[in-house]
Amino acid sequence: MIKPYGLLMNFRQVEAFRAVMVTGSASRAADLLNVTQPAISRSILELEKATGFQLFDRVRGRLVPTAEGHLFFRDVETTFQGLDRLKASAARIRDFGTGDIRVASLAAMGSTLVPHALRLFRARHPAIAITLQVTASATVRELLMSSRFDVGLAADEIDVAGLEHQLFATPQAMCALPAGHRLAERAVITPQDLAGESFIALSPEDTVRRKLEKVFLENGVRPRIVAETPNSSTVCALAMEGLGVGLVNPYSVDGYASRGVTFRPFSAAVHFRTLLLFRPDLPKSRIVRDLAACLIEARNARADRLVG
Repeated sequence: MIKPYGLLMNFRQVEAFRAVMVTGSASRAADLLNVTQPAISRSILELEKATGFQLFDRVRGRLVPTAEGHLFFRDVETTFQGLDRLKASAARIRDFGTGDIRVASLAAMGSTLVPHALRLFRARHPAIAITLQVTASATVRELLMSSRFDVGLAADEIDVAGLEHQLFATPQAMCALPAGHRLAERAVITPQDLAGESFIALSPEDTVRRKLEKVFLENGVRPRIVAETPNSSTVCALAMEGLGVGLVNPYSVDGYASRGVTFRPFSAAVHFRTLLLFRPDLPKSRIVRDLAACLIEARNARADRLVG
């Protein structure tokens, strides 16, 4: 009987044991590992001393696995499968920086531009897992500051202290009108056109809302606010139901024109400003840079066909 308390177990010994189990002989195991057959035999003996039990019976010069050897091999295989996963993970990190990408976006782009960018990204990196969360800009900031997400798109009213950021898009606000609205006959909507109109406003903290209030004040205009919402897409939905007119981000209007909403340019220079954000704790990996490039490509393609 082999006594315990022998040599310490090491990877070379376990690798030799696995090679014998997989190939069926010490000679083929030696060929597989590119070592000599005596080296394989020596590693097996050392491993048996380290484990304290016999892994193989020696039958006419052949190594025949014992019951204990078969049991041990099951755990060895599980370990090697884990090592294979680690190797694959290391390869992804080497080539791409990580095996997944997590994106958070404000609603105006999260259901239109970002999915298009992710389609472009997926075509280039089919093995990378993607997480997309569409949420309020303040939450986008929190997700990146906590390092739970890698890339974010948010409105410019957020505090960007501690975040790497760049200006991503500045589309001019458009006017969303219910079907058959009298202003739909106009090519361009002016602030004066909205005097006394039922108006769907963005939330008071929104920078576009504050800019628009300044425009109204300068033009002596006071629309009649009938609803408030933080999202341009909700403004479109409310306009579709006939509640009133509102200013929206052009990136959020997909699908509403075919459902009866009319869109017209707004004459005043009121712009939605969206920031591209990156988590602050790590340099940008290759896949983060590639995703940013896909977002910019999608933005540029979209700019050519915004409703006007």
